[in-house]
Amino acid sequence: MSLDRVLVVIGRTRHKMVVAELQEAIKRGAKFIELRLDFLAKAVDFKRLAPLKQCPWVATLRRPADGGRFSGTEPERLMILRQAIVSGVFEWVDLEIDVAPTVPRFGPVKRIVSYHNTAETPANLDDIYANMLKLDADVYKLAVTAQTTEDMVRVLHLQRTAPKPTIAFCMGDIGQPSRFLSLKFGAPWIYAAFNKERGIAPGLPSFDEFRTTYPVQNITPKTKVFGVVGDPVAQSLSPLLHNYMYKRLGVNALYLPFRVPRGELPQALEYYDQIPVSGYSVTIPHKEAAASLARESEPNVQVTQSANTLVRRDDGKFVAANTDFAAAIDSLKAFLAEKAKEGPMTQLSQLAVLILGAGGVARSIAFALHREGAQITITSRTYERAQKLAEDVKCKAVDWHARHSISFDVLFNCTPVGMHPNVDEAPCHFSILKPGTIVFDTIYNPETTLLIREARSRGCDTITGVDMFVRQAARQIELFTGLTPDTEVMKQLMRKALSPLTKAFDELADGGKEEKKEEEQDEE
Repeated sequence: MSLDRVLVVIGRTRHKMVVAELQEAIKRGAKFIELRLDFLAKAVDFKRLAPLKQCPWVATLRRPADGGRFSGTEPERLMILRQAIVSGVFEWVDLEIDVAPTVPRFGPVKRIVSYHNTAETPANLDDIYANMLKLDADVYKLAVTAQTTEDMVRVLHLQRTAPKPTIAFCMGDIGQPSRFLSLKFGAPWIYAAFNKERGIAPGLPSFDEFRTTYPVQNITPKTKVFGVVGDPVAQSLSPLLHNYMYKRLGVNALYLPFRVPRGELPQALEYYDQIPVSGYSVTIPHKEAAASLARESEPNVQVTQSANTLVRRDDGKFVAANTDFAAAIDSLKAFLAEKAKEGPMTQLSQLAVLILGAGGVARSIAFALHREGAQITITSRTYERAQKLAEDVKCKAVDWHARHSISFDVLFNCTPVGMHPNVDEAPCHFSILKPGTIVFDTIYNPETTLLIREARSRGCDTITGVDMFVRQAARQIELFTGLTPDTEVMKQLMRKALSPLTKAFDELADGGKEEKKEEEQDEE
């Protein structure tokens, strides 16, 4: 895939590492590169860098006030910028709005005039942009920080109505979708960090994410937008899975992570209508709120009062669905059917089930199991929530501290305990994991959680969250697109994506990873 709509940012303190990353970026397909000269600890050696040019370059020398690292004086910074312009190495230079009038054009070097605000999205952003347009530039760039969903939508409106070539987006995790959506609304390119660990800018995606997860080359004004809404969402592999399957199915769509804090879903969806977002996967902590917001709901949502899917109708209202409901039971039934090849078939009505958690996914699983006649006990760190769910399902609730005294045939972990990055945590003592019991962890990232690992070591049968995740995602894709995806392809993709994390977790669990040899230790 061509990546000429991605400006790959390289920022290192040593020329040696800049050289190494330039060479590797080209190998990986970079077509456009920004060199963050403010990262360099020593004077810029333009002659050393020049022989490495294989694509257009942008010269940027950012001040700390604008999110940069240059520690010298302002006259020194302007001198280096002028040297970069006349060096013949750069096709572009980035100039902040206050210095652009003092740095004249030279030769064919094009100009980005930029405004950065690492603290907020200012109330007078429209006025700032109007004044920017009076300056001499080929592209105008606004990078501000979103504190709310409203901030992000304001910036996207500015991008959509820009009269000249403009790149407007929000930094930070709440504003991250705007980085991608700016392309839909006319931005000439999008920024990506070659090395995300360098901390170049808050929420800046990595170059590899554009190669594996986000199909930015295919974004057009007609691209439909879907996404996962929750808090947190940074760890979600839904964007990877959905975007890959949309491409495979020939659908012009983009799936993004939307971080929305607890309690803010109604307002967020109202603002996102302006994009608009055509459908959402809903995760922690919004599943119950999503069910109450929909104008129309599938029967499973009405039963569970929990929704993990919202599909936008033509009138802008949402239809709610609960694809967790069937996915969990289908995963368990498929496992029992496989076991039945070795002996008699076990019916769900014969099983005693302990559910850890009382949130949206727990509600879905509890109601589905109740319909099958299973004997259910629910526990949660908030006993009132467990008690309320138990009353709704007409089953038993116990205090969280009493969970280890419950006998069960199947243990469902419906809590986020053990989810990446907290992979060294588990939701129960391992002493309750008896040989022959079934342990079903709904967490999929990592697939082999600490709970699953310990259950296997104690002779338990295990079901990981990947199977359930793929089943519920496949149904969501059907609801979003009207097309049926290949679930086997989806499982293969998930396991491939999770394999580096699984390897890292294995090393950690086996006594700790060896210290990484950082060739650039003195850069920190």
